[in-house]
Amino acid sequence: MREKTKSKPGAGTASGKAVPRGRGFGITLMLASAASNQAGAAAGALAFPAIGPFGVVAVRQLVSAAVLSAVARPSFRGLTRREWWPVVGLAITFSVMNLSLYSAVERVGLGLAVTLEFLGPLAVAVCASRRLADIACALAAGAGVVLLTNPGPSSDLPGIGLGLVAAAAWAAYILLNRTVGQRLPGLRGTATASVLAAVVWGPLALLWFATHPPTLAAVGLALVCGILASAVPYAADIITLRRVPAGLFGTFMSINPVWAAAAGWTILGQSLDARELAGIGVIVLSNVLVSRSSGRV
Repeated sequence: MREKTKSKPGAGTASGKAVPRGRGFGITLMLASAASNQAGAAAGALAFPAIGPFGVVAVRQLVSAAVLSAVARPSFRGLTRREWWPVVGLAITFSVMNLSLYSAVERVGLGLAVTLEFLGPLAVAVCASRRLADIACALAAGAGVVLLTNPGPSSDLPGIGLGLVAAAAWAAYILLNRTVGQRLPGLRGTATASVLAAVVWGPLALLWFATHPPTLAAVGLALVCGILASAVPYAADIITLRRVPAGLFGTFMSINPVWAAAAGWTILGQSLDARELAGIGVIVLSNVLVSRSSGRV
């Protein structure tokens, strides 16, 4: 669904169209968000041996709330019921999405976990389109998952399951973030959801670190993860989803699994064999084809 934008003569381009400029800015933000997200995820994974995925997610939630609060100055006062429910839903989604993804990364690696999570945006794009060709792409993506995970007795089924939970949460994140962006100005909704999540994660973090004493290096890596993988993408995504359709968003987010595989290899030393790379390729291509068609709706 395209945003309806009224343009004034002479604004934006020589023809007076302001929409392309807004869309170009949105595309730039999408690419920057994806790069930041995967670099942050790799940094967080380096802290797993000391504080585990739970500790990394706890720090990530607190950092995200601190940064977004400083930028947007959220307020819980004056929110209507219509504004409250997507904010609460987004706060819950933050927690589920991050904890399931990082737990999956610990078990199956960054590239595979992020690719499985990427099925969430694909599902959003398929549901938005409902074309027969897009359903065929969704089936192809399912074949890509089988190729990627190679189900069998030696497969890490809990890790794969966590990746799929992250996928469902990312789908919810896209829809809720778009709703929040339409109902609350600026970054207020996202910042309010981050603060709400931090209120829950604060006591949990104290309990966790009391029994899992962190190292200075691990805390530093978790802080980097919080900024690059939470604060930057959350802010970029809420701005982007005001400027581009959900389908186009999915198309440019297709680079996430590729960059995750690259980050896993270069930063974490997690190599992928030809079969796994082929599975990632099938899933990414399926998402590109579906998102391009839904982006034209």
